[in-house]
Amino acid sequence: MKSILIPCFRLLSLCAAVIFSLPSTMAQTAELRPGDKIELRIGGVPIEDINAVSSTYTVDAEGFINLPHIGRVRASGLQQHQLQLAIESAYKSAQIYTRPTITINHQVGDRFVNVDGEVRARQRVPYTSDMTFLSAINAAGGMNEFADGSRVQHSRGGKTTTIDVRKIRKNASLDFKVLPGDNIYVPRSFF
Repeated sequence: MKSILIPCFRLLSLCAAVIFSLPSTMAQTAELRPGDKIELRIGGVPIEDINAVSSTYTVDAEGFINLPHIGRVRASGLQQHQLQLAIESAYKSAQIYTRPTITINHQVGDRFVNVDGEVRARQRVPYTSDMTFLSAINAAGGMNEFADGSRVQHSRGGKTTTIDVRKIRKNASLDFKVLPGDNIYVPRSFF
């Protein structure tokens, strides 16, 4: 009995480790967007500068963060590691610091794609970095029997496009990545 419990405990420990590491992995691969908060820590610089630079920053509406000594740095559209490198490079090229080490902690939260209309489960689908148009619809249970797949609407940033899902199903290369905040509406068929 004891010999069975040890492997089961190890398996449970491994599963817990994988589950708890998923949010941090998602945060590292998710692209930053306006409104995101990041915690920035700097190392390899004088102690008084560590306190001046290390802080929590919010990506502004134009996609930038404003840092001491170097000003605005584009953050929107970058992944966590890309922003770290961009900030390090900015401090080096401005000759503020010779060897800064930037660490960014970005918690992904409240990132959804809204799927509405004639789907089996209208909902806000949790965003993943590999989510495509069709996978978002499928995450909402897929289209129901009343759906008109030829006139599905995709909205992003105030711009709406009508998409024929049948064409995407015939040619998978037409399926495109969605972004957090996108809206997908599947209309009802007239027939």
